[in-house]
Amino acid sequence: MSAHQRESSTLRFLPLTFRHGIHPPEHKDDTKALPIQQFPFAPVLAVPFLQHVGKPAKAVVCEGQEVVRGQVLAEADGAMSVPVHAPVSAVVKQLTLIPLVDGSKVPGAVLQADAGSTQEVADGEPCPLDKATPQEILRAIQRAGVVGLGGAAFPSHVKLTIPPDKTIDTLLINGAECEPYLTTDHRVMLEQTADIVTGIRYLLKATGAPRAIIGIEANKRDAADALRDVLGASPELPVAIEVLPVKYPQGAEKMLIKSLLKREVPAGAHSIDVGVVGVNVATAAEIGRLLPHGRGMQERVVTIGGPAIKRKGNYRIPVGTPLRFVLEYVGVTGEIDEVFLGGPMMGHAVGDLDAPIVKGTSGVIAFPKRATVAVYPCIHCGRCVEGCPVLLNPSRLGQLAAAQAYEKMRDEFYLLDCFECGVCSYVCPSHIPLVQQFRVAKRALKKEKAV
Repeated sequence: MSAHQRESSTLRFLPLTFRHGIHPPEHKDDTKALPIQQFPFAPVLAVPFLQHVGKPAKAVVCEGQEVVRGQVLAEADGAMSVPVHAPVSAVVKQLTLIPLVDGSKVPGAVLQADAGSTQEVADGEPCPLDKATPQEILRAIQRAGVVGLGGAAFPSHVKLTIPPDKTIDTLLINGAECEPYLTTDHRVMLEQTADIVTGIRYLLKATGAPRAIIGIEANKRDAADALRDVLGASPELPVAIEVLPVKYPQGAEKMLIKSLLKREVPAGAHSIDVGVVGVNVATAAEIGRLLPHGRGMQERVVTIGGPAIKRKGNYRIPVGTPLRFVLEYVGVTGEIDEVFLGGPMMGHAVGDLDAPIVKGTSGVIAFPKRATVAVYPCIHCGRCVEGCPVLLNPSRLGQLAAAQAYEKMRDEFYLLDCFECGVCSYVCPSHIPLVQQFRVAKRALKKEKAV
């Protein structure tokens, strides 16, 4: 019996879950059955050249230039960078700084959309799966501008590059989508099953992984069944589908590895250090959709929902579409209090409605005006400790954050292992904004390191 067979045999008798975590209301029923719709072009789009972790792309167009949908606006500037493609046929109105959701500004292009622009995108240089080498597939992924679509927006070609001293035995396709309100991955699994399978073929070849596992939460069994049907036509593919119990934050990569493989990613380490490469299911679908045609990524599927939204749904939205236009198109009820990009647990509250949809935007969730919640001192109840999936002490970290003892948070209480799932803030009866405190601490440490 091989090592993989022994591991699989053992895992069949272990619960497919992880320690701690919580069960917040899912709020998925409003959109999970709604097919993906194409979103219209805004009259003016603001396209950032930094929609990924790493270095901004470098402009290859000039002001006043006419561009067509899918054309490269900015090319990758080095290995840790990806190009940016035009989401619409347009005139480059201005090369300027574009505001992002966090209040920062990055280089980008303001596009005046052509009123006659269609959804058509011309083919580029295809990447033939049967002939391409792993290195050629990685280059094609970079040319397509593909980044992680689960929210992190890490350049996919970098994540998929396996160092010579590492060995990968599992390609993990993340279809958990545990974040409340979000159903974008669910719809992609139902409607782009063939793209996902094609993407997995590219990914297996690029990484050299001998097998793939697709992890899907039990509230999306129809997606698991749809993928099994498609995979049934390709029995030679070493792909397994595992249905997991519903629990938050199951979709966090380290938690999914723990649930499916019972492997612990050490503090300060990455999934590759335990023989795994994780890819979001929507990322796999984009790779399968774009590479056979040599096209670039200029749109993504986004869940638009929340109590303040009138026409909730899953929409394929061009990157660069201003949030203000998005909300005007779907309609809102009354006065909006908060808008989150991503979900309400791990997403970021919007400070500027002129900020655009970017490649990492999985959701736009809007809430109406609500009563202000008072924040009280910590009562040391331990709920945050009981809920933390990476077994940190959020209460103590919060106290250190209030004292601005950021180095101690990092060195003695493992701040950098926190992936900001929001469990601690959610369960805190004192309503202490722990995750926001941790984000401030991380930014301060990053700024100090850069000096």
